[in-house]
Order: sequence, then structure tokens, then C-alpha cells
Amino acid sequence: MAIVYERAPLWHRAMPLLRGFDGPLALAVALLAAMGLLVMYSSGYDHGTRFITHARNMAIAATVMFLVAQLPPQRLMALALPLYFGGLVLLIGVELFGITRKGATRWINVGIVIQPSEIMKIAMPLMLAWWFQKREGQLRPLDFAVGGLLLAVPVALIIKQPDLGTALLVLAAGLSVIFFAGLSWKLVIPPVVVAVAGIALLVFFGDSWCQPGTDWPLLHGYQQQRVCTLLDPSKDPLGKGFHILQGMIAIGSGGLVGKGFMQGTQTHLEFIPERTTDFIFAAFSEEFGLLGNLFLLSAFLFLIARGLVIAAGAPTLFARLLAGSMTLIFFTYSFVNMGMVSGILPVVGVPLPFISYGGTAMVTLGMALGILMSVSKSKRLVQS
Repeated sequence: MAIVYERAPLWHRAMPLLRGFDGPLALAVALLAAMGLLVMYSSGYDHGTRFITHARNMAIAATVMFLVAQLPPQRLMALALPLYFGGLVLLIGVELFGITRKGATRWINVGIVIQPSEIMKIAMPLMLAWWFQKREGQLRPLDFAVGGLLLAVPVALIIKQPDLGTALLVLAAGLSVIFFAGLSWKLVIPPVVVAVAGIALLVFFGDSWCQPGTDWPLLHGYQQQRVCTLLDPSKDPLGKGFHILQGMIAIGSGGLVGKGFMQGTQTHLEFIPERTTDFIFAAFSEEFGLLGNLFLLSAFLFLIARGLVIAAGAPTLFARLLAGSMTLIFFTYSFVNMGMVSGILPVVGVPLPFISYGGTAMVTLGMALGILMSVSKSKRLVQS
């Protein structure tokens, strides 16, 4: 008598892959993605296929997230060295053989044209988490100094391109790992005090420092102009101050409940520059108002809080450091983008996660989510 084995349904066979996915984290991302699609349809209405391409980018990012989530933290740890040093070699290659566009040398042709600095957004925290995991239980000041050097080299290469926005994101991701690894507050407080003092001096003496012909050390001319424009955008309302002023006008004109979906005048009359990319938060604010912004902020805060909970419950020091840094990537992206659009930070090229148009950034965020999902799936069996 022949024995017949009934094949399990596809959904039943897929359950082991889906089991362990963090539901609250997925919910937060789904809400942000829905808001992103909504505002992209409106702000990109006159931009041809932007909405369709944005949806495609989201699908690609979701696929990347799913694939990365299948890798256990131990496998991710094995990728730290090749990703970091491979990215470093590519950054040096950009310096020597890079492709220049719009005055910036950020790309290199390796069969396809890529932007190596994007690799460092993930490779940097991976490398530093690996470094501190290897020295767990015996960390010395020298280990933190080496970690700082590992961070400083790629950040310096990215700044030189110049790409201040990406350098800021890589720096924030790296510093978060160093901080979570146990950096003493005695070393954290002095630079914070210096930074606060520098901002205070800039506020009080910025007018005299921004006079024509005044050069600032360590900053490119366009970076100096962005800081001076932030201090008083009305000095050049039709030039360098145009972005900030129009963003602030759009945010203010939204009022409490906004002008309504597809009803944003600043957006559809094309007063908001880069309304589908860096300044999409202004378009969202105009159409959905303060209440919409509070909902958007709540979704981001929920995502960040859930990421920190995942980091706290990670099974190893490596996983905790990596999950914590991935979480702070989302904080840095959202804080810097909203800050620059609102006129409290200089304008830099940082997109709003899941809202702004852009394929490379979307894939990077998908990888970060996949890492968080991977850590969430791992049980805290080993106390570190």
C-alpha cells in the first residue's frame, strides 16, 4: 500500500521565516510607509512616476529587510570586517578615481556607479560593535581611542568629498556604538559643553562672523554659507535663504489640521524646493497640519522606543550595540531632516525615513530594519 504525504500549504511552510518578526516594529514602519505614500502621491503629483518609483523603492527595501532579518546576529558579526574595509577601500578609490557631479566627488564606477559612503552607514556600526564585542569585559581607554580612530578615518574621507549630510549620519551611528559600549560621562560632557558654547557664540556673534570675506576654519565655503543662512535666512530670501523660508511658510500655513490632501498651495505652486526629497516634511505639514505632524512624530517615537527595547533585550553585547546604533540612525535621520526644514538646523542632504523619495537611502533603512528584526528574533539565552 503506497503512502501518500500531503504537502503543507505555502503559508504553513513560510511560517518559520516569519516567526519572530517584531510586530510592534513592523506596525510602526507600516504606518510611516503609508504616510510616505500618501504625501508622495500629493507632492510628487507633477513629478511623473515619482509615486510609482517610491512604492517600488519601498518594496525593494522590504525585500532587503526580510533577507537581512534571516541572518542571525552571529552571521552579521562575520560581515563586519569585510564590509568596513571594503567600504574604506572604495572611499579611498573615490578620492583617487571618483566621479564628480555638481561639484562633489562621491561616486565611483566599479562596473556600476555606486556611492561608497552609503555603505558606511551600516558598515561603521557593524565594525565598532564587532570591536567592542571582542574586548568585552576588559575595555580600556585605549580601546575607545581605537574605536574613535576607526570612526574618524571614513568620516574624514566623506567630509572631504564633500558630503556633510552623510558624514553626519555615519558619525552619529559610530558615536552611538561608542557611547552604548560604556564610554565614561567624564569624556562625554566636555565636548557637549564645548558644542553648546560654540552654538552660543555663533548666535551672539554670528552677524560679524558672516560678513563677506570672512573665512571659517575647517568648513567649506558652501557649509559656512549654510550656517550663516540659518542664522538669518531673510538676508537672501530669493537665494540661499529661499529653502528655509519657504519650508517655514509651508509648515506655518498648515495650521492645526492642515489644508487637506492635495490642497497644499506652497507645494503645488512649486514654492517648496525639493518637495519630494529633503523638504517633503514641509509638504506634509502644509496638508496635514499640526495634528498630522503629531501623528508622524508619534510613529517615529514609537519606532525608536521599540528599537531601544529590542536593543535592551539582545542576547550579546554585539547585538545590543548594533541594535542601539540602528535605532539611533532613525532618530538622527528624522531629527536632522525635520530640524533643517523647520529652520533650527542648517540645510544638509538628509532624507526623512520612509517619507522622502530616494532609492539608496530607502535600501539603507531597509537594511537597518532587517538588523533590528534579526536581533529581535534572537532569544536572550546568553547573558553578556
